[in-house]
Formats: sequence, structure tokens, C-alpha cells
Amino acid sequence: MNEFAFHPEDKARSLIDKQLAGCGWIIQSKAEMNLGAGLGVAMREFQTASGPVDYGLFVGRKLCGVIEAKSEGTTLSGYSEQAARYIADVPPNLVREEGQVRFEYVSSGTETIFRDHADPDPASRRLFTFHRPETLERWLKEPATLRGRLASMPPLIADGLRACQIDAVSALEKSMGRNRQRALVQMATGAGKTFTACTLSYRLLAHAGFRRILFLADRANLVRQTRDEYLAYRPPGTGRSFSEIYNVQKLGPAGLDKDAQIVIATIQRVYSVLTGKELSEDEEEASSFEISRAEVERLVSYNRSIPIESFDLIITDECHRSIYGTWRQVLEYFDAFIVGLTATPSLHTLGFFGKNLVAQYPYERSVVDGVNVGFEIFRIRTEISERGSTVKAGYDLPVRDKRTRAERYEKLDADFTYTPDQIDRSVLVLNQMQPFDADAWFARLDELGGRDFLPEGAPDDPPAEPDPRVFFDK
Repeated sequence: MNEFAFHPEDKARSLIDKQLAGCGWIIQSKAEMNLGAGLGVAMREFQTASGPVDYGLFVGRKLCGVIEAKSEGTTLSGYSEQAARYIADVPPNLVREEGQVRFEYVSSGTETIFRDHADPDPASRRLFTFHRPETLERWLKEPATLRGRLASMPPLIADGLRACQIDAVSALEKSMGRNRQRALVQMATGAGKTFTACTLSYRLLAHAGFRRILFLADRANLVRQTRDEYLAYRPPGTGRSFSEIYNVQKLGPAGLDKDAQIVIATIQRVYSVLTGKELSEDEEEASSFEISRAEVERLVSYNRSIPIESFDLIITDECHRSIYGTWRQVLEYFDAFIVGLTATPSLHTLGFFGKNLVAQYPYERSVVDGVNVGFEIFRIRTEISERGSTVKAGYDLPVRDKRTRAERYEKLDADFTYTPDQIDRSVLVLNQMQPFDADAWFARLDELGGRDFLPEGAPDDPPAEPDPRVFFDK
């Protein structure tokens, strides 16, 4: 057959067939129609009064939606009304109840948009791929859509909340109720971003019927801190801790716990679970922003065990970092609301969230309110930071591989001299970085002869930075 005989939409249908099959749908032609073949059946060239639509979607033998296929490169949003006409003109003998046929997809195989006509103000949103039949079945059984439930949330109990936290939670709920998929909150460090997230999470689980929420932290140590804060959180009016009501999971190599309502992870770990690629715990200790600076291609493909509807909401802390580069693919994989938390929104951050900055609590305001304290910047100079130093031959030094973070020890055959420019780049001087320990300072001072070791006129209290002779020289 001449290749030019193919319709441009044939390629789209071929891609759509593969995606539907991957999501658990059985694809049939009208001639081989067997609605009992499985829970979800996608029937090609389904006839309506307005003409044939590319696919009719049946769940549990019930017609519930359509897919309109368009050639690659087409602006899909321009065909939503065409798909809506097909929905309105489906054969009446297949419709048992009002609103039964409500799910509308327009897809080129490389792009897909979706609209649920049962939402209060139906609006199309972009999807990574199609929903599973089980998901559409569940949505059909619910008396109201998730966005419908968001429009009628109960009043917020403000006990124990700061004014900025009340503003953030209220604004986020209103934004989601208006079907805004992404929303950004600027909140100064120390103002309680995680506590705000706990409050929002509880209300969405308890009152809006959210099934599972993903909280993304920037590093593994922040994942642990966030998990502890969720476990300790006590929703007002319940008399119980959060963990007594809902399951909280720290995502690990074993993957997603199907019973978890709160999942806390680094974006690196989510990527690892989605793709099946191994991730060491050391790799989670680095910021996703630091890792994304490396020239590494990351491509996310569909994972049947973690479908796109696995989360209803993603809260990403330090979002000015996690939305950069290829990590963005992980966020856009899921069909979920995305809430960003940051103290320092950039233009790039505002762009990702569609300039939907719903609440602001800058550092200056936090100082006025007494939440944070003002600061002054001092530049502290040391011998090493000004001149560098030399490590004598014969010492065993740890050497870390930048890519794998694996450490090995090498013995110096010759003196090793480093300059100030190398510090914190190719050379780490831990004594320059570690928090000062006053007890250790006094103990070391005793070893060296007590106060007699200090210069004349030195204060009784330990200095703000250790004396170089104490920590850098024997």
C-alpha cells in the first residue's frame, strides 16, 4: 500500500492503542464487540449522531466517555468542543442515567488533554497518558467529583495556626476549587511551611475525599524531618495524632504502599521507583537541584504499578529547585494538583505555576511579626580560607567520586597544597564547615594546657570560630 494512503491520524491511533493497552483497556472494533471481555473496553470508530468518534469508552459494559484522535502537532484544545458534541450525540439507548457519558479525551498519542463534564466548571487539563478503567469506574460511583467536593469545604479551624498559615491553606483550597491545577505559596523559612502542608493535607483527606498525597522534600534528611512532623501533627478537633487516622509512608526502594495516604519522598526517589533504576541513599542526601545540574538525560515512561492517578495532590517543598530540568518530567507524570512551597520564588518558578501565587509571607514580614529575627552578615576569615594549606605526604585522605559519591582512601606520596579557590569545590575542609562544638573546644583546650595556651587577653568564653592552633595544628 502506498504510504501516502495513510491518514495523518492513523499514526495517532496507533500510539493511542498502545497507551490504552498499557493502561489496562481492551481495544475492539465494532465488528468484534464484546463488552464482557474486561472491565474497560475502548471501541474504535464508535458511531454517534454527529458522526463516528475515534473511540467509545465502556466501563463495566456502560458507555462513559470518548476519545477523539488528532494528528501530531495539532492544537488539541481546539477540538474539545467537537469531542463534547460526540458526547451529547451518543446513541440514547446506551445511556441509562443523566451524566453517564462524561469523560472526554482529545489525543495525538504524544499529547493528551482530558475533561470531566461532571466537574462544576469543566476545564481541560493535560495528561501524561490515559486513566485506568478502575479509576473511571470509581469516579462514576462517587456522588460528586473531587473538584465538586473542593467547592464545598467546611470552615477552617484556626486553632494553633499563624495568620500566614490560615491565609495559605484558605487560598490553596480556593485555588483548587476553581480548578487551577498548580498553585504557589511563598512563605519565609521558619514560618511553618510543613505545618501548613499537614493542615492542608488533613482537610483534603478528611473533607474533599483525596485518596493519596505526595510530599516532595529536597533531601533525604528533610524527608525524615517531614515524616516526623506529619506523624506528630494533631488535627484540631480530633483528639488524635495524624498517624492514628491516616497512614504515612516514607517512600523507599520497595515502592509505593497502596494503603498509604501520605507519601513523603525526594523527587529522585520517585523517579527511581517510576523507572526501576536503582538509587543509593547517598544520592538522596544531595539536593535535586544539585543533581539536575549534571548532564544526565532522564526519561519517564508509563509504569503500570504507579499509574498517573496515584496521587491527587503533590506538595513540593523548595519548589524553586525541584521544578528545574528533567525532574519536571516526574511532576508532570501524575494527574494531580501541584502545590509549590518556597521562600524565594524565581521567575522560572512563577512561570511553572502559571503565575498563580496564592499567598505570600516574605521574610521581612516574618521579622516584623516576630516569627524570625533580623540578621547581619559578617565575613569571618581564617588562615585556610585566605591562603589555603598543605597536607603533608604520608597521610591517607578520603577521595569522593563526584558522580557516584563513593569514597576511597589514597595515601599521599607527596605534599598536597590547595588554594582558597579549591575549597568547597574540589577540596572539602570539614573543620571549615562543621558547626562549632563548645564542649569539644574546651576539651581540646585542656589537652593543650588550658587557658595558658590562649593568647593574653583572650575571653573566657569560646570564640565564635575555633582558634586555628586548636583545630588545624597539633
